[in-house]
Amino acid sequence: MPQKPAWLRPHGTPWTAGDERVVFESGWLRVTDQTAIAPTGKPAPYGLVRFKNLAVAVLPIHEDGTVTLVGQHRFPSGDYSWELPEGGAPLDEDPLEGARRELAEETGLAAAEWREVLRAQLSNSVTDERMIGYVALGLSQAPGAHRADDTEALALVRVPFREALDAAMAGYLPDMLTVAMLLRGYHMAQEGSLPGVLAEAMLR
Repeated sequence: MPQKPAWLRPHGTPWTAGDERVVFESGWLRVTDQTAIAPTGKPAPYGLVRFKNLAVAVLPIHEDGTVTLVGQHRFPSGDYSWELPEGGAPLDEDPLEGARRELAEETGLAAAEWREVLRAQLSNSVTDERMIGYVALGLSQAPGAHRADDTEALALVRVPFREALDAAMAGYLPDMLTVAMLLRGYHMAQEGSLPGVLAEAMLR
């Protein structure tokens, strides 16, 4: 990992958190109404969504440069979404184990090699949700591993990496974890961070 640039250092005074009141709570998240003091010194009541899981996303790249995507209806958007395998890992779980589980449960695949390649904050003005993204290489079928949960009706498709990337750039794959991970994979292929033969197959 490259050294952190000096210009990334924080400046000014951080936020000061005050009293917190839980407005809603489920097994997935907690919504709070909180008093706070802004960096400017002004009072600033804040509504926050605090997540109980870490988001994990997997870019499974097959030896021929194709990737496996998962299709499902998404309730919040009321839309059908093609995405990379992804899900939630409890905060006290090794996120890599969560990623392994999501890949196996959603696609029936296992990977011989895992690389953590991305960390990000999702909508950090109103939530504390974070994500970790992994590239999965050396893919094979994991017998008996494809076990979607009771609410998931999943479809699978295997497509050329470049085709998936172009679809994301055209807005046809709007899931942000998918967009970010496809762009990260493209960057890795361009920068020589993946085996040469695999990178060539991805970029064709």
